[in-house]
Amino acid sequence: MNINLWPEQVPETQEPNAGCPSLTPYLLDGAGPHPTVIVLPGGGYMGRAPHEAEPIARWLNSLGVASLVLNYRVSPFQHPVPLGDAQRAVRLVRHQAREWNLDAERIGVLGFSAGGHLAATLGTHNDAGDPAADDPVERLSCRPDLLVLCYAVISLGEFGHGGSRAALLGERANDPEMVALLSNERHVTGATPPTFLWHTGEDAAVPVENSLFFAAALRRHNVPFELHVFEQGHHGLGLGAE
Repeated sequence: MNINLWPEQVPETQEPNAGCPSLTPYLLDGAGPHPTVIVLPGGGYMGRAPHEAEPIARWLNSLGVASLVLNYRVSPFQHPVPLGDAQRAVRLVRHQAREWNLDAERIGVLGFSAGGHLAATLGTHNDAGDPAADDPVERLSCRPDLLVLCYAVISLGEFGHGGSRAALLGERANDPEMVALLSNERHVTGATPPTFLWHTGEDAAVPVENSLFFAAALRRHNVPFELHVFEQGHHGLGLGAE
């Protein structure tokens, strides 16, 4: 069962992606409140890879972590639609935390590849909510408490992924201002959430420089982080089960 992000009118409505925007929950029974991770599958902003969705949520459950997979909108939708979906997802989980037996102060976001770009964008482009909003969900912060970035697209510049940039920006793909805005290594501050990153050195689709640059920016701003770079492994490993 999917949970719609907006119960009625969805912003930026056009030809919809099937089942979007919504959350697929993988919640836990038993004593809580549970820490939670929202999973953002990759897919170049043109789709959402199944092996980076439910298997990840089930693995998190095995660790005692509740999870929800975000079915965010992809092409033909463009920026800022995916970011708006991710921001709304964090607000909604925070709003529903008590009902879903979740810890509202331990909400992480985990993203793969282009989903990692969306997670990093959320980590560097968030707000505390609008206290005057009629919708109580919109009054809450959309800042995650943790980022997990898996072979993530971080930059839309020299080391970025051209397909993700084209799908996300369309005719604006070569606009220097848009490229700079969404090259997330440029927007790290002391308020960026603590981050765990991993990548492989031989990733031919999304170069490891993406993770290296983001980690360096976190270091400059004294944000806690952990970075693992593995020598071997192709892009799109997921859980690494071949």
